Amino acid sequence: MTGLAGPDGTAVVLGAGGVVGTAWMSGLAAGLRRQGVDLAQSDAIVGTSAGAIVGAMLTTGRDLDLLAEPPRPTGPAPKRDSGVFAEVFAVLTEPELAPEIARRRVGQLAISADTDSEEAQIDRMDSLVAARDWPPGTLLVTAVDAETGQRRVWDREDGVPLLSAVASSMAFPGASPTITINGRRYMDGALWSSTNADLATGARTVVVIDPQAHLFPREPLHRELDVSGADSTVMINPDRAAIDDFGPDLNDRKAWQPAYRAGTRQAAEAVEQLRTAYRVDR
Repeated sequence: MTGLAGPDGTAVVLGAGGVVGTAWMSGLAAGLRRQGVDLAQSDAIVGTSAGAIVGAMLTTGRDLDLLAEPPRPTGPAPKRDSGVFAEVFAVLTEPELAPEIARRRVGQLAISADTDSEEAQIDRMDSLVAARDWPPGTLLVTAVDAETGQRRVWDREDGVPLLSAVASSMAFPGASPTITINGRRYMDGALWSSTNADLATGARTVVVIDPQAHLFPREPLHRELDVSGADSTVMINPDRAAIDDFGPDLNDRKAWQPAYRAGTRQAAEAVEQLRTAYRVDR
């Protein structure tokens, strides 16, 4: 997809990162906003998994300061299928398996997993995003078709409910149910790419925020994203102090507050990167 944000546009790419990544990116965005850089003013936002949640919150006007405390759980704790969860990682780390075949196998596992209902998962998205209508700007939410293993990119033109799109983007097999949209079942967009940064090709300025950069070394940006027409690209990853605050489990709700605070603290450094690359005053 080229020309996503137009030749003069700014695109922000928000990557996967579980509960902790959601908190860190929320804190980072809140801290940047207080210092005059509002990521919601970008021409396009690409959100994957945790990034889909934060992208939806940003573009629909959620008060990110309210997320300094973890959202109160609604209903019982999520039901997980630990057996499927382990099998998924075994498939994904099999070195001889082609990615497209691995995704289809993972999709079969996702469909068979004994997890919560789709309705329960969408309700959890509702409590986080706190909005049900797509924003007027460009928000792209990534998911993967569980049967074909192909990427699906949702936007407001598709007529798909926002919360369903976001829930599909973070439906990691074994941890969350697949989400049915128009008769097909979808799973976590991170199974295609942790950031899906290629969707920002064509923007003048590209900002990639990757909560998992320390865990999964990514391809050099120029291999994933055609930046030949971009004036600038900025990568924002968790610093060493933030990584320490994250702890070993990116889905540990106890790490929410430390991760959020780490994001707000890191914003002071990130804003200096963005002042020369991002349109601060609109």
